[in-house]
Amino acid sequence: MSESLAEALPREIERVQELLPLYDAIPTGIFAATMMRESIKTAQDAMVAGDVVQMIRSYEDLQGYKA
Repeated sequence: MSESLAEALPREIERVQELLPLYDAIPTGIFAATMMRESIKTAQDAMVAGDVVQMIRSYEDLQGYKA
């Protein structure tokens, strides 16, 4: 059974939020952390608005962040 976007996007938001302290801990990580926060906000706004196209874009964007 595959995971729906409604399940996967919040999980991906949570995963990226867990990465933030790692990026905040290093001086050169501030730029990436700022981008991550903006990506999280965009994803949350898309979910609230029910904008499925933006939710897909946000999901793909969030997947690009690695530890």
